Amino acid sequence: MRIDGFQGEMKAMMLDATATKPTATGHSVGADFGELLNHAINNVNQLQKSSGNLQTRFDRGDENVSLSDVMIARNKSSVAFEATIQVRNKLVEAYKELMNMPV
Repeated sequence: MRIDGFQGEMKAMMLDATATKPTATGHSVGADFGELLNHAINNVNQLQKSSGNLQTRFDRGDENVSLSDVMIARNKSSVAFEATIQVRNKLVEAYKELMNMPV
């Protein structure tokens, strides 16, 4: 398993988030938040699927898969999932704060 690919994806997402494009009003807006969130969730899903696949292959006795590969994949998917949960919690918290603001 390579961690470099995950870091590269994070850097690419950061660059996408900071990219600006002009709108009809002349203001600049960042990349579509929903699209970025969807892409991030799909990446987490893919990490979990590959982790499960590696574990299944290891359980079946595939000699090309080591225990360390399985553990690294499991930890990567776990960290990515926990980060996604934290982002979700922050978004819900921000939404609640906005809804409680007086108009």
